[in-house]
Amino acid sequence: MEIIKQYDAVLLKDGRRGAVVEVYGDQDVFDVDVGSSPKDWDNITVKRDDIEKVIHE
Repeated sequence: MEIIKQYDAVLLKDGRRGAVVEVYGDQDVFDVDVGSSPKDWDNITVKRDDIEKVIHE
């Protein structure tokens, strides 16, 4: 299992890219900032299954 850390850039299975801002539990749940600019930034909570892969650390 790939380790996902705070501030890693991730690709979600729905195609959005985001930055992990918080890791909960045993890598089970994450808060991720998504969006391309301050106008559309959003903080969402996702499960590990919602993350396709880490883009870069």
